[in-house]
Amino acid sequence: MKRKQRTEILLNSPRHLAERLALEIFSHYVIRNVEEPNNGLVMVKVRETAKQGLFYLGEVFITECKVMIEGQLGIGMVQGHKTELAYHLAIIDAAYNAELPETFGWTDLLLAEKRVIEEKRAAQQAKILKTRVNFETMQV
Repeated sequence: MKRKQRTEILLNSPRHLAERLALEIFSHYVIRNVEEPNNGLVMVKVRETAKQGLFYLGEVFITECKVMIEGQLGIGMVQGHKTELAYHLAIIDAAYNAELPETFGWTDLLLAEKRVIEEKRAAQQAKILKTRVNFETMQV
């Protein structure tokens, strides 16, 4: 599973999932903090639709953390001031980078959580679409 997909699932799932996975690694391995969770700003790059040019929309407040497990670096970055979540994401990232045996069982868990997230989004989308107005059927 790719980092982007894994992180998106963890960010959209209940917070206890990332915590549970990180604690599983925390209890079995030595985790070295490279960079404690700290705040920063990141420029948001956007592609405009007319000429497909890139420009910077503005800055986003983030919390970033870096850890090392078994010689592999892990980075956790999350929007807002969420130090624990950034730390947990960094541990999970380092565990995947180190290809620890615990990570092999996480794929099924993360895919199941992805299905739950997609079902919630579909239900929310259906709820929103109920209020949609079809202008073609309106009489003039």
